Amino acid sequence: MKTRCPCCGASASLDLLIANEATREALVAAFKLGGPVGSAVVRYLALFRPEQRELSMDRVAKLLGELLPDLQAQRITRDGQVYDAPLDAWVWAIDQALAARDAGRLKLPLRGHGWLYEVISNWRPQAGQLVGDGEARGVPVTKPSQTLAGVAALEQFKRGA
Repeated sequence: MKTRCPCCGASASLDLLIANEATREALVAAFKLGGPVGSAVVRYLALFRPEQRELSMDRVAKLLGELLPDLQAQRITRDGQVYDAPLDAWVWAIDQALAARDAGRLKLPLRGHGWLYEVISNWRPQAGQLVGDGEARGVPVTKPSQTLAGVAALEQFKRGA
């Protein structure tokens, strides 16, 4: 039976998916994610698909293999700094990537996870937002990112226009 992912465009038979070690590992990784973050990651993988081709299952396995340790640790390293990255941050950052794609601000196909990790490194929970363990946390006192401030200003301008 031939299958095709509606997000990333990869297609293969179920027999091939199970027989190929990299593909089997990718499927196991994807199933481990589950919930909103699993769905978001599948949509994120579509950003790596070349315009005229399908995304190979080996590439899917590699991409998931790169993300999974950081997703499970809920922590990323960017420019030598370690940042907390709860699952809410991943979903938010992937939503930002998809919005940037839709607005034409993201050059596709993506080559790596740098853009996503940069966005995650700037994620801050909103005051009173429930995070991960259900504990309410306030906004950390840090200097806001100029990039995110610019994006927010453009979004406000777009809504007002």
